Amino acid sequence: MEALTLRQLLEAVSGTLLGDFDNLDATAAEVSTDSRSITPGCLFIPLEGERFDGHSFIGAALEAGAAGCLTTRERESYQPGKFYVKVRSTQRALWELAQYYKRLFPIPFIAVTGSVGKTTTKDMTAAVLGAKFCVHKTEGNFNNGIGVPLTLLKLERRHQVCVVELGMDHAGEIDSLGRLVEPDMALITNIGDAHIENLGSRENIFRAKCELLPHLKGDGLAVLNGDDPLLSTLRGTLPQRAVFVGSGEGLDYTACDLNTDSAGRLSCRIKTPRSQFEANIPALGSHMIYPTLMAAAVAEALGMAPDEIVRGIGAFLPTKMRMNIIRCKGDVVILNDAYNANPQSMRAAAAVLGDAQGRRRVAVVGDMKELGPGSEQFHRAVGGYFAQSGADRLIAIGELARFMADGAKAAGLEQSDYFPTLDGAKNALLRELRAGVTILVKASRSMAFEKVVDFLLANAPQ
Repeated sequence: MEALTLRQLLEAVSGTLLGDFDNLDATAAEVSTDSRSITPGCLFIPLEGERFDGHSFIGAALEAGAAGCLTTRERESYQPGKFYVKVRSTQRALWELAQYYKRLFPIPFIAVTGSVGKTTTKDMTAAVLGAKFCVHKTEGNFNNGIGVPLTLLKLERRHQVCVVELGMDHAGEIDSLGRLVEPDMALITNIGDAHIENLGSRENIFRAKCELLPHLKGDGLAVLNGDDPLLSTLRGTLPQRAVFVGSGEGLDYTACDLNTDSAGRLSCRIKTPRSQFEANIPALGSHMIYPTLMAAAVAEALGMAPDEIVRGIGAFLPTKMRMNIIRCKGDVVILNDAYNANPQSMRAAAAVLGDAQGRRRVAVVGDMKELGPGSEQFHRAVGGYFAQSGADRLIAIGELARFMADGAKAAGLEQSDYFPTLDGAKNALLRELRAGVTILVKASRSMAFEKVVDFLLANAPQ
């Protein structure tokens, strides 16, 4: 973050200065909402939730080196040399400050949302643009009402483009985040079943994701998945320019001649409105064409040449626990895709595991959350995906995962076992740590399946 003066801060949040501090040229060089991670000279913003009130930590944050803080109420006493700015809502002030700060940067802002693959698309887009520009992007999964403004507040003068991921689990969230980001380009990866418990139907999810589009600038660009049956209905309906990517006929950006090599790279030929070129994607799965094509569309819109795009694709690195390939001694391969799961991403993961030809293929899968009344059906269908993919064994862990095991058996995968807990599954996992095995690990975030990966790594051949 570039330093902001107290004068700018007061303007941004329409705040009132409390206490005796009167140096309006004092600065804050960073923003923190966590009193445990205070840096010298930062601004502390105490957020309020159902179970906590950050105001309780104002004193500790200032003593740890914060230059000042926001507050919704006057204090009994004020530390000398520290500024206190009163606002109506600290959450709202965080947004107002991020919006004010973002407008200091006349650079392209690219917003990415969708049911599946938005983090991968964000990372791929940032990697491709990084071949020419200094890129700022959302780190990890900072894609919600707190993470997005904090991401914007980390912009620096050196940045030439910003790629922001927008997440949601309720209607209206993308609308709010889109209003904050005001993107020059809007990317929607697909419409799936994630959060269907909250939204009721895939059509409602479609409408929720499309809340981003009214906030796309008038001269902006929408990049959409043309293979998605709902997103494809937007063709010819948007006031802004739109391009569609995928494998279908008549799309603007397509990929063909897909091939996976022994090093875990997907090669393909990319066709764009301007050119054709070969690309090697350092990741597994044919679904990787979608983030790659979206990134190529953004890159061409920003004037990048084919050789720059190819170089950027080759520099792609997935976020931790997003289909990370871990090669262990003794010819054991672990595919760590433990960050999250829903029916669409499970299906893509099953296809990736199925591509491990000539190896023993084991799926270690867990519960998928927020799927509503259809949860049992979704879990059974996922079991079927793995059976159809050619998996040799499925180990299902968790309360809902038993339906995956049932679905896999019903689809013909005899080696399908269910365990309520990781402890119960450990012996089965140990028996699979053998030469020539590829083990996929995937479940919803709340299942903490990184513990499964840690167990496998601790017991893999050293």
